[in-house]
Amino acid sequence: MSDCTGVNMEADTGAAGTSSFNGKEGSYIRTIEWDMMNKTKFFPLSMLSSFSVRCCLFPLTVIKTQLQVQHKSDIYKGMIDCAMKIYRSEGVPGLYRGFWISSVQIVSGVFYISTYEGVRHILSDLGAGHRLKALIGGGCASLVGQTIIVPFDVISQHAMVLGMSAHAGAKADINPLGIKSWPGRSRLHISMDIGREIMRRDGFRGFYRGYTASLMAYVPNSAMWWAFYHLYQDELYRICPNWVSHLFIQCVAGSLGGFTTTILTNPLDIVRARLQVHRLDSMSVAFRELWHEEKLNCFFKGLSARLVQSAAFSFSIILGYETIKRIAIDEQYKHQIRW
Repeated sequence: MSDCTGVNMEADTGAAGTSSFNGKEGSYIRTIEWDMMNKTKFFPLSMLSSFSVRCCLFPLTVIKTQLQVQHKSDIYKGMIDCAMKIYRSEGVPGLYRGFWISSVQIVSGVFYISTYEGVRHILSDLGAGHRLKALIGGGCASLVGQTIIVPFDVISQHAMVLGMSAHAGAKADINPLGIKSWPGRSRLHISMDIGREIMRRDGFRGFYRGYTASLMAYVPNSAMWWAFYHLYQDELYRICPNWVSHLFIQCVAGSLGGFTTTILTNPLDIVRARLQVHRLDSMSVAFRELWHEEKLNCFFKGLSARLVQSAAFSFSIILGYETIKRIAIDEQYKHQIRW
């Protein structure tokens, strides 16, 4: 899942920088800052939370990817049809193709959030507003995260689409690397074969196929997600009664941010997926091919699956991340935290 959706998106807290929330019940910290937490608690729990979310929601990533790379609607008619066909032909394992290699994103997530918090801290010293800090910090974090994860993303996506051959017939070239797969074959061996074939054909640069497209899709996505997240959170804090859970407000704001950025960046994500799976020569070629096939439908191709994926990942990641921040906060601040 790439950045948010991820989703390669981790979640910050609050919406007002270092400010507190002064409500009827007293003064509460709205943003748990980086220097308020015990990092020895935070990092292990954060990785465990990210892995748990990925385990639960990874099938949505597989469905989204297969919908994006198919020609028009030749193989699947939509998200539900795709899920049913995968399950009928391969069972639950088919919905987890490419899972283990994709799980390296858990490590990249540590670099992602560390970059985000570090950039926010620097911008705070420069007097930047909280939304500007979120926008710039999210973009920088995605740049670092994508640089780490793209090679694993390329392998993972090739593994995801191998199962499409059972439904495609002669309709599409859904195995451009010619990787052999059969029932019962180890997913580790398949991933290793994909990696070797990419290296044989393209050398090391093959693992960064679609890197520019990934940056163009995910850096704006991450930057806008953080900005919209803070915008929605500000508005929800303003209109919601004082008794509403802060954690719930943050989760809802994350989901709304995921919806908004997904709608705005959907064509870029399709181009990225096609570059990496169909092995096209450039973004312009991918755009032309997509426009020739889909016309205006390119803005909606795989959108339903991506919206569900983005909203679910955003809500779940923030729920885990914000909870862990509250658990990892130093004792001196715990009385100022509201759930």
